[in-house]
Order: sequence, then C-alpha cells, then structure tokens
Amino acid sequence: MAPITQASDETNHQALLDKLDLYAIRKPFRKPTWKPPQRRNKNVKQIIAEASRKEASVMATQNNSGSSTPLPPATGADTGATTPANGVNRQPNIAQAAQNLSQLVLEKNLRAANSTGPTVTYTNIEAAPSLHPASQRHYCDITGLPAPYKDPKTRLRYHNVEVYGVLRTLNQATTENHLAARGAHTVLK
Repeated sequence: MAPITQASDETNHQALLDKLDLYAIRKPFRKPTWKPPQRRNKNVKQIIAEASRKEASVMATQNNSGSSTPLPPATGADTGATTPANGVNRQPNIAQAAQNLSQLVLEKNLRAANSTGPTVTYTNIEAAPSLHPASQRHYCDITGLPAPYKDPKTRLRYHNVEVYGVLRTLNQATTENHLAARGAHTVLK
C-alpha cells in the first residue's frame, strides 16, 4: 500500500466533503409542478359589489331591449277563453318575467323599508350596527382619540402616556363622571 501523503489526504477529504455536502443539493421551495390556485376568496364587499353590478346590468339590458315589451293583443275577438298555455303558441317571455320578479322584490323591499327600521334582504344590506365587542372601536375618555389602553384602577381608556398622567391626577367624582358619559359606570345600592 502506498504511503498517504498530505496532498492526497486533502484531496480525498475534500472529495468526501463535496460528496456529503447537504447544501450543494438543490432543494426547491415548491414542486416544479406547483401552480397557484385558480379560485380566489372574496370578501363580502366584493361579493355585494359584483352582485349589484350584475343586477344593474341585467336591469339595463332588460329595460332597453325589445324582449321586455308586452306582446300586442291578439287580433279578433279576445274573450279571455284562451290563455298562452292552452291555445296560442306564444313562447314565454323570460326577460319580462325576470323584470316583473325584480320589480316585485324591489316593491317588497320598499314596503319593508317603510316599516319601523331597516331590514336585511337579498338586495339591501342596510342594518343596525353590530354590537359585538370585537367590532367596536375604543376611544380615549379624555381626548377622543383611539384608545389602545385601559387603566385598571379607574377603568378609563386612554390614548398615550401623557393622558395616563392626567388620569392619575383626576379625583373619584371626575372619574365617575367620565365613566357615566360613556355608560360604563356602576351604581352601588
């Protein structure tokens, strides 16, 4: 066996390192066959805007087209004994039926709107504001600015450190008045 020299030992060592090196192996983040999904999630605002645009375009094409005009009365004596279902070979006018249906929905919504308060319908999303605690923003009791902080001692909301310094100087009566203005005071009997 040939004696191991310094140069051959280093080349063998380097070849072994290159062979076992994990960083040299290409590891793609995604598979080469990966493609982004075609379906895109939409928020409620986008869905409602699309629906209103679609409804407006359908109403505009129905109102301006000749297909929504009523058919002329039949010639001759129209006694009312014949209806489109049993005598005359008229095709049903789908555009006119859709327009009548949309008018009925709008009339129903108008009647509902004239009632005591707004109601939620398929074409009207006006409703009372949400009373869910997560949807309500909190404002500073002193400045009226958005309040990310709440004093645990006085239960007053405050905007920043300067307002917190003012809160610490208020007496109990003033603190109760601020809480009463917000409707968060407690009355002990």
